Amino acid sequence: MRRPQRWWRRKSTPAKVETYTRWSFHFFGLVEVVALGVPNFHQIGARLATVLCLLVVAHAALCMLVASRALDWTRGRRPQPVRLLWALAALTAAIAVGATGLAERGPGGPGVDSAAWGIFGGVLCFGAGMITLGVHNRRRVVAVVGGFAFGAGAASFPLGMPSLASLVVACFVLVGGGFLAFTSIFSVWLLNAVYTLDEAKETRARLAVAEERLRFGRDLHDVMGRNLAVIALKSELAVQLSRRGRPEAVEQMIEVQRIAQESQREVRDVVRGYREADLEVELAGARGVLGAAGIDCEVRGDTAGLPAGVQSALGWVVREATTNVLRHGDAGTCAVVVRLSEGRVVLTVENDGATETPGGPGAPGGAGASDGSGLAGLRERLSAVDGTLEAGPVGRGVFRLTAEVPLPLAAGTVLEAAS
Repeated sequence: MRRPQRWWRRKSTPAKVETYTRWSFHFFGLVEVVALGVPNFHQIGARLATVLCLLVVAHAALCMLVASRALDWTRGRRPQPVRLLWALAALTAAIAVGATGLAERGPGGPGVDSAAWGIFGGVLCFGAGMITLGVHNRRRVVAVVGGFAFGAGAASFPLGMPSLASLVVACFVLVGGGFLAFTSIFSVWLLNAVYTLDEAKETRARLAVAEERLRFGRDLHDVMGRNLAVIALKSELAVQLSRRGRPEAVEQMIEVQRIAQESQREVRDVVRGYREADLEVELAGARGVLGAAGIDCEVRGDTAGLPAGVQSALGWVVREATTNVLRHGDAGTCAVVVRLSEGRVVLTVENDGATETPGGPGAPGGAGASDGSGLAGLRERLSAVDGTLEAGPVGRGVFRLTAEVPLPLAAGTVLEAAS
Protein backbone atom coordinates (compact mmCIF):
# COMPACT_ATOMS: atom_id res chain seq x y z
CA MET A 1 0.00 0.00 0.00
CA ARG A 2 2.91 2.33 0.43
CA ARG A 3 3.71 2.61 -3.27
CA PRO A 4 0.20 3.75 -4.35
CA GLN A 5 0.19 6.26 -1.50
CA ARG A 6 3.57 7.66 -2.51
CA TRP A 7 2.48 7.79 -6.15
CA TRP A 8 -0.61 9.75 -5.16
CA ARG A 9 1.19 12.08 -2.74
CA ARG A 10 3.86 12.98 -5.30
CA LYS A 11 1.18 14.41 -7.56
CA SER A 12 0.37 18.09 -7.48
CA THR A 13 -3.15 19.21 -6.68
CA PRO A 14 -4.10 19.81 -10.36
CA ALA A 15 -2.65 16.40 -11.28
CA LYS A 16 -4.74 14.77 -8.54
CA VAL A 17 -7.89 16.46 -9.84
CA GLU A 18 -7.07 15.36 -13.38
CA THR A 19 -6.50 11.75 -12.28
CA TYR A 20 -9.78 11.78 -10.37
CA THR A 21 -11.61 13.20 -13.41
CA ARG A 22 -10.18 10.58 -15.76
CA TRP A 23 -11.12 7.69 -13.51
CA SER A 24 -14.58 9.15 -13.04
CA PHE A 25 -15.17 8.89 -16.78
CA HIS A 26 -13.75 5.37 -16.77
CA PHE A 27 -16.19 4.58 -13.98
CA PHE A 28 -19.00 5.71 -16.29
CA GLY A 29 -17.89 2.95 -18.66
CA LEU A 30 -18.09 0.39 -15.90
CA VAL A 31 -21.53 1.68 -14.94
CA GLU A 32 -22.67 1.25 -18.53
CA VAL A 33 -21.51 -2.38 -18.61
CA VAL A 34 -23.07 -3.19 -15.23
CA ALA A 35 -26.33 -1.40 -15.98
CA LEU A 36 -26.87 -2.46 -19.60
CA GLY A 37 -24.89 -5.65 -20.18
CA VAL A 38 -24.86 -7.76 -17.03
CA PRO A 39 -28.63 -7.81 -16.25
CA ASN A 40 -29.35 -9.44 -19.62
CA PHE A 41 -28.03 -12.77 -18.36
CA HIS A 42 -31.00 -12.94 -15.97
CA GLN A 43 -33.59 -11.99 -18.60
CA ILE A 44 -32.67 -13.81 -21.84
CA GLY A 45 -30.64 -16.77 -23.07
CA ALA A 46 -26.93 -16.97 -22.34
CA ARG A 47 -25.86 -16.81 -26.02
CA LEU A 48 -27.86 -13.70 -26.88
CA ALA A 49 -27.00 -12.09 -23.56
CA THR A 50 -23.30 -12.65 -24.25
CA VAL A 51 -23.57 -11.00 -27.67
CA LEU A 52 -25.38 -7.99 -26.23
CA CYS A 53 -22.93 -7.74 -23.34
CA LEU A 54 -19.95 -7.77 -25.72
CA LEU A 55 -21.53 -4.96 -27.74
CA VAL A 56 -22.04 -2.92 -24.59
CA VAL A 57 -18.45 -3.61 -23.47
CA ALA A 58 -17.13 -2.46 -26.87
CA HIS A 59 -19.22 0.72 -26.65
CA ALA A 60 -18.07 1.40 -23.05
CA ALA A 61 -14.40 0.85 -23.99
CA LEU A 62 -14.70 3.30 -26.89
CA CYS A 63 -16.39 5.80 -24.55
CA MET A 64 -13.43 5.50 -22.13
CA LEU A 65 -10.94 6.06 -24.96
CA VAL A 66 -12.85 9.07 -26.25
CA ALA A 67 -13.01 10.55 -22.73
CA SER A 68 -9.25 10.12 -22.24
CA ARG A 69 -8.35 11.66 -25.62
CA ALA A 70 -10.87 14.47 -25.18
CA LEU A 71 -9.36 15.40 -21.80
CA ASP A 72 -5.90 15.48 -23.41
CA TRP A 73 -7.36 17.75 -26.09
CA THR A 74 -8.83 20.16 -23.56
CA ARG A 75 -5.41 20.39 -21.88
CA GLY A 76 -3.71 21.11 -25.23
CA ARG A 77 -1.73 17.85 -25.33
CA ARG A 78 -3.42 16.27 -28.35
CA PRO A 79 -5.39 17.42 -31.39
CA GLN A 80 -9.17 17.15 -31.29
CA PRO A 81 -10.12 13.45 -31.57
CA VAL A 82 -12.50 14.00 -34.48
CA ARG A 83 -12.19 10.48 -35.89
CA LEU A 84 -12.82 8.88 -32.51
CA LEU A 85 -15.90 11.07 -32.01
CA TRP A 86 -17.33 10.00 -35.35
CA ALA A 87 -16.43 6.39 -34.60
CA LEU A 88 -18.28 6.56 -31.27
CA ALA A 89 -21.28 8.18 -32.96
CA ALA A 90 -21.32 5.46 -35.63
CA LEU A 91 -20.98 2.62 -33.11
CA THR A 92 -23.72 4.14 -30.94
CA ALA A 93 -26.05 4.42 -33.93
CA ALA A 94 -25.25 0.87 -35.04
CA ILE A 95 -25.94 -0.63 -31.61
CA ALA A 96 -29.14 1.41 -31.28
CA VAL A 97 -30.37 0.27 -34.71
CA GLY A 98 -29.43 -3.32 -33.87
CA ALA A 99 -31.33 -3.10 -30.60
CA THR A 100 -34.45 -1.82 -32.37
CA GLY A 101 -34.13 -4.63 -34.92
CA LEU A 102 -33.83 -7.15 -32.10
CA ALA A 103 -36.96 -5.76 -30.43
CA GLU A 104 -38.87 -5.81 -33.74
CA ARG A 105 -37.69 -9.04 -35.37
CA GLY A 106 -35.95 -10.92 -32.56
CA PRO A 107 -37.09 -14.07 -30.80
CA GLY A 108 -39.63 -12.03 -28.92
CA GLY A 109 -40.62 -12.21 -25.30
CA PRO A 110 -40.78 -9.52 -22.59
CA GLY A 111 -37.20 -10.21 -21.51
CA VAL A 112 -35.77 -9.68 -24.99
CA ASP A 113 -37.83 -6.55 -25.62
CA SER A 114 -36.87 -4.94 -22.30
CA ALA A 115 -33.19 -5.80 -22.82
CA ALA A 116 -33.23 -4.43 -26.37
CA TRP A 117 -34.95 -1.16 -25.45
CA GLY A 118 -32.73 -0.77 -22.38
CA ILE A 119 -29.61 -1.04 -24.51
CA PHE A 120 -31.22 1.25 -27.12
CA GLY A 121 -31.74 4.10 -24.64
CA GLY A 122 -28.64 3.45 -22.57
CA VAL A 123 -26.05 3.55 -25.37
CA LEU A 124 -27.65 6.73 -26.76
CA CYS A 125 -27.37 8.43 -23.34
CA PHE A 126 -23.77 7.38 -22.70
CA GLY A 127 -22.75 8.06 -26.29
CA ALA A 128 -24.18 11.59 -26.23
CA GLY A 129 -22.56 12.34 -22.89
CA MET A 130 -19.09 11.21 -23.97
CA ILE A 131 -19.22 12.89 -27.40
CA THR A 132 -19.89 16.27 -25.76
CA LEU A 133 -16.44 16.02 -24.15
CA GLY A 134 -14.93 16.53 -27.58
CA VAL A 135 -16.76 19.77 -28.35
CA HIS A 136 -16.56 23.12 -26.58
CA ASN A 137 -19.27 25.18 -28.21
CA ARG A 138 -22.50 25.15 -26.21
CA ARG A 139 -24.62 25.11 -29.33
CA ARG A 140 -22.84 22.02 -30.55
CA VAL A 141 -23.36 20.34 -27.19
CA VAL A 142 -27.08 21.09 -27.34
CA ALA A 143 -27.16 19.93 -30.96
CA VAL A 144 -25.47 16.61 -30.05
CA VAL A 145 -27.82 15.84 -27.15
CA GLY A 146 -30.89 17.04 -29.03
CA GLY A 147 -29.90 15.09 -32.14
CA PHE A 148 -29.54 11.86 -30.16
CA ALA A 149 -32.91 12.44 -28.47
CA PHE A 150 -34.64 13.23 -31.77
CA GLY A 151 -33.02 10.20 -33.38
CA ALA A 152 -34.26 7.99 -30.55
CA GLY A 153 -37.83 9.17 -31.02
CA ALA A 154 -37.65 9.04 -34.80
CA ALA A 155 -36.23 5.51 -34.76
CA SER A 156 -38.77 4.10 -32.32
CA PHE A 157 -41.93 5.57 -33.86
CA PRO A 158 -41.80 3.73 -37.25
CA LEU A 159 -41.42 0.39 -35.44
CA GLY A 160 -44.97 0.44 -34.25
CA MET A 161 -44.31 2.04 -30.88
CA PRO A 162 -47.10 4.41 -29.81
CA SER A 163 -46.40 8.09 -30.23
CA LEU A 164 -46.53 8.69 -26.48
CA ALA A 165 -44.00 5.90 -25.88
CA SER A 166 -41.74 7.31 -28.60
CA LEU A 167 -41.94 10.71 -26.91
CA VAL A 168 -41.07 9.12 -23.56
CA VAL A 169 -38.03 7.42 -25.13
CA ALA A 170 -36.91 10.71 -26.69
CA CYS A 171 -37.32 12.53 -23.35
CA PHE A 172 -35.44 9.78 -21.54
CA VAL A 173 -32.48 10.09 -23.95
CA LEU A 174 -32.66 13.89 -23.73
CA VAL A 175 -32.59 13.90 -19.91
CA GLY A 176 -30.04 11.08 -19.55
CA GLY A 177 -27.73 12.36 -22.26
CA GLY A 178 -28.12 15.94 -21.02
CA PHE A 179 -27.21 14.91 -17.48
CA LEU A 180 -24.09 13.06 -18.63
CA ALA A 181 -23.18 15.95 -20.95
CA PHE A 182 -23.56 18.46 -18.11
CA THR A 183 -21.47 16.26 -15.82
CA SER A 184 -18.76 15.94 -18.45
CA ILE A 185 -18.63 19.64 -19.26
CA PHE A 186 -18.66 20.65 -15.60
CA SER A 187 -15.83 18.19 -14.83
CA VAL A 188 -13.71 19.62 -17.64
CA TRP A 189 -14.48 23.18 -16.51
CA LEU A 190 -13.50 22.33 -12.94
CA LEU A 191 -10.26 20.70 -14.11
CA ASN A 192 -9.33 23.74 -16.22
CA ALA A 193 -10.18 26.04 -13.30
CA VAL A 194 -7.84 24.12 -10.98
CA TYR A 195 -5.01 24.35 -13.51
CA THR A 196 -5.71 28.06 -14.01
CA LEU A 197 -5.58 28.71 -10.27
CA ASP A 198 -2.31 26.81 -10.00
CA GLU A 199 -0.82 28.85 -12.84
CA ALA A 200 -2.06 32.04 -11.19
CA LYS A 201 -0.35 30.98 -7.98
CA GLU A 202 2.94 30.47 -9.80
CA THR A 203 2.50 33.80 -11.61
CA ARG A 204 1.90 35.57 -8.31
CA ALA A 205 5.12 34.12 -6.91
CA ARG A 206 7.08 35.19 -10.00
CA LEU A 207 5.60 38.70 -9.80
CA ALA A 208 6.57 38.95 -6.15
CA VAL A 209 10.16 38.02 -7.03
CA ALA A 210 10.19 40.49 -9.93
CA GLU A 211 8.83 43.25 -7.71
CA GLU A 212 11.52 42.59 -5.10
CA ARG A 213 14.19 42.70 -7.79
CA LEU A 214 12.84 46.03 -9.04
CA ARG A 215 12.90 47.41 -5.51
CA PHE A 216 16.46 46.27 -5.03
CA GLY A 217 17.40 47.76 -8.41
CA ARG A 218 15.83 51.11 -7.48
CA ASP A 219 17.71 51.15 -4.17
CA LEU A 220 21.00 50.50 -5.92
CA HIS A 221 20.24 53.16 -8.52
CA ASP A 222 19.44 55.72 -5.84
CA VAL A 223 22.69 54.94 -4.01
CA MET A 224 25.06 54.62 -6.95
CA GLY A 225 23.59 57.06 -9.46
CA ARG A 226 24.60 60.26 -7.67
CA ASN A 227 28.00 58.96 -6.52
CA LEU A 228 28.96 57.69 -9.98
CA ALA A 229 28.00 61.03 -11.51
CA VAL A 230 30.25 62.85 -9.00
CA ILE A 231 33.09 60.39 -9.61
CA ALA A 232 32.81 60.95 -13.38
CA LEU A 233 32.90 64.75 -13.02
CA LYS A 234 35.81 64.77 -10.58
CA SER A 235 37.76 62.26 -12.68
CA GLU A 236 37.29 64.48 -15.75
CA LEU A 237 38.39 67.50 -13.74
CA ALA A 238 41.46 65.63 -12.49
CA VAL A 239 42.39 64.71 -16.08
CA GLN A 240 42.16 68.33 -17.19
CA LEU A 241 44.21 69.55 -14.21
CA SER A 242 46.81 66.83 -14.77
CA ARG A 243 47.26 67.86 -18.41
CA ARG A 244 47.92 71.41 -17.29
CA GLY A 245 50.37 70.26 -14.65
CA ARG A 246 48.27 71.57 -11.79
CA PRO A 247 48.86 69.96 -8.36
CA GLU A 248 45.15 70.13 -7.59
CA ALA A 249 44.71 66.97 -9.74
CA VAL A 250 46.02 64.85 -6.87
CA GLU A 251 43.45 66.31 -4.50
CA GLN A 252 40.65 65.55 -6.97
CA MET A 253 41.76 61.92 -7.30
CA ILE A 254 41.90 61.59 -3.52
CA GLU A 255 38.34 62.87 -3.44
CA VAL A 256 37.37 60.31 -6.13
CA GLN A 257 38.91 57.57 -3.99
CA ARG A 258 36.96 58.73 -0.95
CA ILE A 259 33.67 58.79 -2.86
CA ALA A 260 34.36 55.32 -4.25
CA GLN A 261 34.98 53.95 -0.75
CA GLU A 262 31.82 55.65 0.48
CA SER A 263 29.88 54.06 -2.39
CA GLN A 264 31.18 50.65 -1.42
CA ARG A 265 29.99 51.18 2.13
CA GLU A 266 26.54 52.33 0.98
CA VAL A 267 26.17 49.34 -1.37
CA ARG A 268 27.06 46.99 1.49
CA ASP A 269 24.40 48.69 3.63
CA VAL A 270 21.79 48.24 0.89
CA VAL A 271 22.67 44.57 0.41
CA ARG A 272 22.72 43.97 4.16
CA GLY A 273 19.29 45.55 4.52
CA TYR A 274 18.03 43.48 1.59
CA ARG A 275 19.30 40.25 3.07
CA GLU A 276 18.10 40.91 6.60
CA ALA A 277 14.59 39.87 7.54
CA ASP A 278 12.50 41.17 10.42
CA LEU A 279 10.92 38.29 12.34
CA GLU A 280 7.72 40.13 13.28
CA VAL A 281 7.19 41.25 9.68
CA GLU A 282 7.81 37.74 8.37
CA LEU A 283 5.38 36.21 10.86
CA ALA A 284 2.66 38.67 9.84
CA GLY A 285 3.44 38.02 6.17
CA ALA A 286 3.27 34.25 6.69
CA ARG A 287 -0.13 34.55 8.36
CA GLY A 288 -1.45 36.71 5.53
CA VAL A 289 -0.03 34.64 2.66
CA LEU A 290 -1.10 31.28 4.08
CA GLY A 291 -4.52 32.64 4.93
CA ALA A 292 -4.94 33.91 1.37
CA ALA A 293 -4.06 30.42 0.13
CA GLY A 294 -6.81 28.88 2.26
CA ILE A 295 -4.44 27.50 4.93
CA ASP A 296 -5.40 28.11 8.56
CA CYS A 297 -2.26 29.63 10.07
CA GLU A 298 -1.78 30.09 13.83
CA VAL A 299 1.13 32.18 15.13
CA ARG A 300 2.04 32.11 18.82
CA GLY A 301 4.85 33.68 20.77
CA ASP A 302 6.42 37.05 21.49
CA THR A 303 9.36 38.36 19.44
CA ALA A 304 9.82 41.64 21.30
CA GLY A 305 13.34 42.25 22.58
CA LEU A 306 15.10 39.66 20.43
CA PRO A 307 18.48 40.78 19.05
CA ALA A 308 18.55 41.92 15.43
CA GLY A 309 20.81 39.06 14.34
CA VAL A 310 18.51 36.44 15.88
CA GLN A 311 15.43 38.05 14.34
CA SER A 312 17.07 38.17 10.91
CA ALA A 313 18.08 34.49 10.98
CA LEU A 314 14.69 33.30 12.24
CA GLY A 315 12.89 35.62 9.82
CA TRP A 316 14.57 33.82 6.92
CA VAL A 317 13.48 30.50 8.41
CA VAL A 318 9.86 31.68 8.49
CA ARG A 319 10.11 33.00 4.92
CA GLU A 320 11.56 29.76 3.55
CA ALA A 321 9.17 27.55 5.55
CA THR A 322 6.14 29.54 4.35
CA THR A 323 7.25 29.22 0.74
CA ASN A 324 7.65 25.47 1.06
CA VAL A 325 4.27 25.01 2.76
CA LEU A 326 2.71 26.72 -0.26
CA ARG A 327 4.75 24.91 -2.88
CA HIS A 328 4.83 21.37 -1.46
CA GLY A 329 2.11 19.18 -0.06
CA ASP A 330 -1.54 20.08 0.42
CA ALA A 331 -1.62 21.74 3.84
CA GLY A 332 -4.85 22.72 5.55
CA THR A 333 -3.36 24.02 8.81
CA CYS A 334 -0.01 25.46 9.81
CA ALA A 335 1.24 26.46 13.27
CA VAL A 336 4.22 28.78 13.89
CA VAL A 337 5.44 28.98 17.49
CA VAL A 338 8.24 31.16 18.91
CA ARG A 339 9.33 30.44 22.48
CA LEU A 340 12.26 30.83 24.86
CA SER A 341 13.88 27.72 26.29
CA GLU A 342 16.97 27.79 28.49
CA GLY A 343 18.62 30.78 26.88
CA ARG A 344 17.64 29.77 23.34
CA VAL A 345 14.95 30.97 20.95
CA VAL A 346 13.07 28.03 19.46
CA LEU A 347 11.03 28.54 16.29
CA THR A 348 8.71 25.68 15.23
CA VAL A 349 6.77 25.51 11.96
CA GLU A 350 4.41 22.52 11.73
CA ASN A 351 1.94 21.75 8.94
CA ASP A 352 -0.30 18.90 7.89
CA GLY A 353 -0.85 17.58 4.36
CA ALA A 354 2.83 16.71 3.87
CA THR A 355 3.55 14.73 0.69
CA GLU A 356 6.51 12.95 -0.80
CA THR A 357 8.68 15.05 -3.04
CA PRO A 358 10.76 13.88 -5.99
CA GLY A 359 13.90 14.89 -4.23
CA GLY A 360 14.42 11.44 -2.76
CA PRO A 361 13.00 8.95 -0.35
CA GLY A 362 12.00 10.13 3.06
CA ALA A 363 11.77 13.74 1.98
CA PRO A 364 8.18 14.72 2.71
CA GLY A 365 6.89 17.97 1.37
CA GLY A 366 6.11 20.65 3.88
CA ALA A 367 7.69 23.49 5.79
CA GLY A 368 11.22 22.28 5.13
CA ALA A 369 10.80 20.58 1.77
CA SER A 370 12.80 22.06 -1.07
CA ASP A 371 15.37 21.07 -3.60
CA GLY A 372 18.07 20.99 -0.90
CA SER A 373 19.49 24.45 -1.48
CA GLY A 374 16.82 26.08 0.71
CA LEU A 375 17.64 24.06 3.82
CA ALA A 376 21.36 24.38 3.17
CA GLY A 377 21.02 28.16 2.94
CA LEU A 378 19.03 28.27 6.17
CA ARG A 379 21.62 26.18 7.99
CA GLU A 380 24.36 28.56 6.79
CA ARG A 381 22.44 31.56 8.09
CA LEU A 382 21.73 29.89 11.41
CA SER A 383 25.31 28.71 11.78
CA ALA A 384 26.40 32.36 11.66
CA VAL A 385 24.54 32.85 14.95
CA ASP A 386 25.39 29.36 16.32
CA GLY A 387 21.89 28.11 15.53
CA THR A 388 20.65 24.67 14.46
CA LEU A 389 17.92 23.45 12.12
CA GLU A 390 15.95 20.19 12.14
CA ALA A 391 13.24 19.16 9.68
CA GLY A 392 11.30 15.95 9.20
CA PRO A 393 7.98 14.13 9.56
CA VAL A 394 6.53 13.74 13.05
CA GLY A 395 3.39 11.79 12.21
CA ARG A 396 1.08 10.72 9.43
CA GLY A 397 1.09 13.60 6.98
CA VAL A 398 2.57 16.05 9.54
CA PHE A 399 5.87 17.85 8.93
CA ARG A 400 7.80 19.91 11.46
CA LEU A 401 10.69 22.33 11.07
CA THR A 402 12.52 23.43 14.22
CA ALA A 403 15.16 26.18 14.39
CA GLU A 404 17.06 27.02 17.60
CA VAL A 405 19.25 30.07 18.09
CA PRO A 406 21.13 30.83 21.33
CA LEU A 407 20.61 34.25 22.85
CA PRO A 408 23.53 36.47 23.86
CA LEU A 409 24.02 36.30 27.59
CA ALA A 410 22.81 39.84 28.32
CA ALA A 411 19.75 39.59 26.08
CA GLY A 412 18.90 36.17 27.47
CA THR A 413 18.98 37.45 31.03
CA VAL A 414 16.74 40.41 30.21
CA LEU A 415 14.20 38.32 28.31
CA GLU A 416 14.02 35.60 30.96
CA ALA A 417 13.51 38.25 33.64
CA ALA A 418 10.75 39.88 31.58
CA SER A 419 9.00 36.55 31.05
